[in-house]
Amino acid sequence: MTALTTVRSLTTLPVVTLGGDAVAHVRDTVFDTSARRIASFALSGPSMLSGPLPRDLPWPAVHCLGPRAVMVRDEGALCALSPGARRDASLGRLLGAQVVTDGGDPVGAVLDVLVEGGTSGRIVAFRLAAHRQLVHGSRHHRHQVYLPGGEALRITGRTLVVPAHVTAYVSDGLPAFVARGGVPS
Repeated sequence: MTALTTVRSLTTLPVVTLGGDAVAHVRDTVFDTSARRIASFALSGPSMLSGPLPRDLPWPAVHCLGPRAVMVRDEGALCALSPGARRDASLGRLLGAQVVTDGGDPVGAVLDVLVEGGTSGRIVAFRLAAHRQLVHGSRHHRHQVYLPGGEALRITGRTLVVPAHVTAYVSDGLPAFVARGGVPS
């Protein structure tokens, strides 16, 4: 398995060409939930104080996703945004989304998304602020859990819908999630 990366850690990563030139920074990550992978990155300029760029980086143009940078072959990998792209991009944002089962039971809220690095960009798991019904305990303690992301996903507005049976595979911590291997195939 390729190294796992959290989506929150991708924000502000430099986008670097194979020649070593920093051409942008990651501003936001957009997902294709039906394919269960990263669809594209919204970008800001190459300096940390630059504003949003009118271009994005589609996943197929990414050479490699690493812990310190997103690599592209050259600056031509950055694409101009179409007028509807910004509206469509908001449909693929998962951070903060409410998670419910296909039966309507609340699961929690997405705090972060774990993705495979390298050339995959596949969603592996979600780190959630678990709902009280999922994890019993103190009402005042916000319990964080990992939910496997390998099952069919559907996003409706700001709600992520997962199959009810995946809640049986919830893990309390990342080591427990990795040891369990997520949902058995």
